[in-house]
Amino acid sequence: GVSEMGPVGFFEGEPDLVALITGAGSGIGAATARRLVSEGIRRLILTDRDSATVAATAASLNLDERDVMTAAFNVADETAWGANCTVIRERFGRLDLAVANAGVTSGGTIAECAFGEWRRVMSTNLDGVFLTVKNCMRLMAEGQQGGAIVVVSSVTGIKAEIGTATYGASKAGILQLAKVAAKEGAYNGIRVNAILPGGTETPIWHDVPFFRDQLAKTGSEQAAFNAMAAITTPLGRYAKPDEIAGQIA
Repeated sequence: GVSEMGPVGFFEGEPDLVALITGAGSGIGAATARRLVSEGIRRLILTDRDSATVAATAASLNLDERDVMTAAFNVADETAWGANCTVIRERFGRLDLAVANAGVTSGGTIAECAFGEWRRVMSTNLDGVFLTVKNCMRLMAEGQQGGAIVVVSSVTGIKAEIGTATYGASKAGILQLAKVAAKEGAYNGIRVNAILPGGTETPIWHDVPFFRDQLAKTGSEQAAFNAMAAITTPLGRYAKPDEIAGQIA
């Protein structure tokens, strides 16, 4: 999708396409919104738990306000999904693209992990993605024009590391969900793919104790990312959100 001369513009010939992105308030979600706009998408549904950040993402896109819907809700809330799908049908009449990106993180060993913490992560990362995929597949099937969904899993879903059991299990679960969804969606012309990012410089790291320790030691966010990448990544750097957005596009 990206060359040295910039985005190709995959969707410029299809101006009516509608894309939905969860977790669009920051990080990979916000970067994906920007990338899809650069590729020619002009109609977006942006969701996040934080109403202020998702509104800021929407404002940064310089699109007509009528073409951008923002919704602040928990992706694990089935009732909220029902209400917002009704609005999507009324406002756009279709859904073509979706990115199941919203997620939370966690750190700590299995023996130390409280069951409430396990449930918190599973609620957003697994229940939330299930509800995202379920509702988006329904909307796409109703439109009878096919569609494409990208699920954001993680390398921790296939790679075992101490302290990642809760987060990794949730990401492994959505990876399998995406595989089954791809087979089921094919009958309606809906493609489903998953990406598995490695370390990426996003605000979600502020919830990880090890990152906070590195931040205290180094004094800056970038230095903390660099210190962690030096330990965990052969290239010695983490990805930028824009790079992951390129994979999604």
